[in-house]
Amino acid sequence: MAEIWKSLPSWMRNVVVPILVLILAINILGMVLGVVSAIIWFAFKVLIVVGIAAAVVILVKKAAKG
Repeated sequence: MAEIWKSLPSWMRNVVVPILVLILAINILGMVLGVVSAIIWFAFKVLIVVGIAAAVVILVKKAAKG
């Protein structure tokens, strides 16, 4: 690997490689943030469904008593 690195022209080592690494890092960060936000959004939806279901159960119990 060191031999390949040393065989690259200096402009490629100093310009092209850092840009590629930066693009790769941004893509990985975007993927991680996308997965985390999807998990949070899914949990939020589950909480809404559970809340609606609890309200329905409470209303049905009150209607059965009355």
